Amino acid sequence: MTLLDSFLARATLAGIGTALAAAPLGCFIVWRRMAYFGDATAHASILGVALALALDVPVFGGVLLAALAMATLVSVLAGRGFAMDTLLGVMAHSSLAFGLVAVSFLDGVRVDLSAYLFGDILAVGRVDIALIWGGAVLVLALIWWRWSAILTATLNPDLAHAAGIDPRREQLVLTLALAIVVAVAIKVVGILLIVALLLVPAAAARPFARTPEGMAIVAAGIGVVSAAGGMQFAYILDTPTGPTIVCVAAILFLISGTLDALRRRLLR
Repeated sequence: MTLLDSFLARATLAGIGTALAAAPLGCFIVWRRMAYFGDATAHASILGVALALALDVPVFGGVLLAALAMATLVSVLAGRGFAMDTLLGVMAHSSLAFGLVAVSFLDGVRVDLSAYLFGDILAVGRVDIALIWGGAVLVLALIWWRWSAILTATLNPDLAHAAGIDPRREQLVLTLALAIVVAVAIKVVGILLIVALLLVPAAAARPFARTPEGMAIVAAGIGVVSAAGGMQFAYILDTPTGPTIVCVAAILFLISGTLDALRRRLLR
């Protein structure tokens, strides 16, 4: 019996891979205040599910295509005079609604919407593990390759222009990375909780990091602990696994905030 023969081992590996992919990207979403951007991209993925099922192609491919299309569309419309928060709110909820309606039109196809909305990590197989870890490696490679450029464009667009860096190009790199994370995370935490897995570990890491690189590393550690801890608690308490992973991340965020508040009070 190999390690991957155990469904708990496969689920834990899937959670850890997703957390490692989401952590550094989540830091950029926190720095750029792009939470709604992540929501719009994640919610559009239900359209990808409907497309994949209708065309009888792998769900991963449909979700990746839909997420990438939505993220690109939002990036293009961002500079066209639209109020960004309104645009993202409209597109996020509209795409989710249209996706749910589209799924209902699929005749002869049984669709467990809860598995896509909240994740079904216990059902991951060997192919899912390969896709998740392949996506994680690709995202980490993209972020590592463009780290300095993306960071400069995030912190100071004017300085980026002066250094010959195109902020819009770096935005597209983040868009691609976000689409990949959404595609790999849908099986683990589901459409409605993907953004939480991106944001919460990064937010929890913020008080403990003195450098951007340090924040990304700490966020990855918190994400891994959340995934592994959430798996264990879900098994012990018989609770939904995806939401439990996010609950553990939220508890770590509360602990992080409390420790930071205590540290600030002691320094006074």
